[in-house]
Amino acid sequence: MNLLSDRILNMSTSATLAMAAKTRELKAEGKDIIGLSLGEPDFNTPDYIKEAAIQAINDNYSAYSPVDGYVELKDAVIKKFKRDNGLTYTPNQIVVSTGAKQSLANLAAVMINAGDEVILPCPYWVSYADLVKLNDGIPVEVPTTIATDFKMTPEQLEAAITPKTKMLWYSSPCNPSGSVYSKEELRALADVLVNYPNIIVVSDEIYEHINFTGKHASMAQFEDMYNRTVTVNGVSKAFAMTGWRIGYIGGPEKIARACNKMQGQITSGANCIAQRAVITALNESPSRVQFMIDEFEVRRDLVLDLLKDLEGFKTNVPEGAFYVFPNISYYFGKTLKGKTINNASDFSLFLLEEALVATVDGGAFGNPDCIRLSYAASQDQIIEAIRRIKAAVS
Repeated sequence: MNLLSDRILNMSTSATLAMAAKTRELKAEGKDIIGLSLGEPDFNTPDYIKEAAIQAINDNYSAYSPVDGYVELKDAVIKKFKRDNGLTYTPNQIVVSTGAKQSLANLAAVMINAGDEVILPCPYWVSYADLVKLNDGIPVEVPTTIATDFKMTPEQLEAAITPKTKMLWYSSPCNPSGSVYSKEELRALADVLVNYPNIIVVSDEIYEHINFTGKHASMAQFEDMYNRTVTVNGVSKAFAMTGWRIGYIGGPEKIARACNKMQGQITSGANCIAQRAVITALNESPSRVQFMIDEFEVRRDLVLDLLKDLEGFKTNVPEGAFYVFPNISYYFGKTLKGKTINNASDFSLFLLEEALVATVDGGAFGNPDCIRLSYAASQDQIIEAIRRIKAAVS
C-alpha cells in the first residue's frame, strides 16, 4: 500500500515554483543567478495600500472573516467590475479567496466530474491542467503558434468541442505568451460557444491592468455569455501584492455559492488584514499603479530588442503581462558546450547551468518548443541576463 495517494503521486510539481526553488538553492550556494522564471513584480506594494493594512491592524481586524469575503471588499469588487469591465454583479455572485489560484482550484472542484473535458488553449498557465486532472477531468490542449499570436481560433475551438466538453479556461492577457484577446476575437469565440449552451467559460484576467493595448475585453461583457462565464481576477500582479494572497471571482450565483461551500471546508475566509488592504487597492483608481505598467512596457521593448540579436529565438510581440515566450526549437538536436539540447527542458536547464539565468520550460505551459522569460526584473538584470544567454548559445 502506498503511503501517499495516487492523486498526489500523479500531480506535477509547479514548474515555475520548482525553478524558483532551484534558483534560491543556487543563490544560497553563492552562484550569481538572474531569475527570469517567476511571475512576480519587482516593485514594492504601493504605500497607500500598506497604510490601509496597518490601519486594519490598529483597528483590531484579527477575527475570522466571512468565508466569501468582507461585505466591504465584495462591494469594492463589484464596483471594480462595473468601473473597469462594464460587468454588473451582486454580492452573492462574488467570492474572495486566498489568491486567484484558489479561485481556480475552487472552480475545478465544484464544476468537474470524472471524464469531463476542459479546453485549454496552449500555452496556458502551468496549474490549469493539473487542477483539471486533480478533479478527474481531462485537459484538452489546443495548440497555437506565433503565427496566430498564440491565440486559439474559432475553428480550433469548434474542432475541440465534444459531447464531454464542460469548460473552456483561458487567460487574457495570457501567462505565458503575453497575448491579449481583443473584443472582436472573444466575440468570434463566443459565436462558437453560443451553439453549446452547457459549456462554462473561465476567464482568467489576473493581468488585466498590465495591458499595453489600452483595451481590455472580458468574455462576460457579451449578454449571451454573461450567465456562462466566471471572471477570475486578483491583486497579485498589477498591485505588486503577490504575497498578500487575495483573488476573487464574479460569476453565476449557483457557481459562486458552490465555491463558497467548497472554501468553507478547505480554508474558510481569506486573510483579514490583506482583505482590508485590498478594499483600498480596488476602490482607488487603477491610474495609481500605472507607473508600474509603463515600466513593464519599457522592459518588454527592451527584451524584444535584445532578443533580436540572438540566433534561433523567435518571438511574438506580447501585448500584456510581463513575459516573452520565444520559440527556441532551432536549438533542438544541437550540442552547446558539450550538452545536447533535445527539448525546451534541456535548453532551460542549459541556460541555468551555463548562463546562470533561470527561465521556465515551455512544456509546462503546453508548448514544448518555447521557454518563458519574465521581465518582472530590473532593466540592468534584463540586459545582463540576455548578454549571458547570448554568450552561452554563441
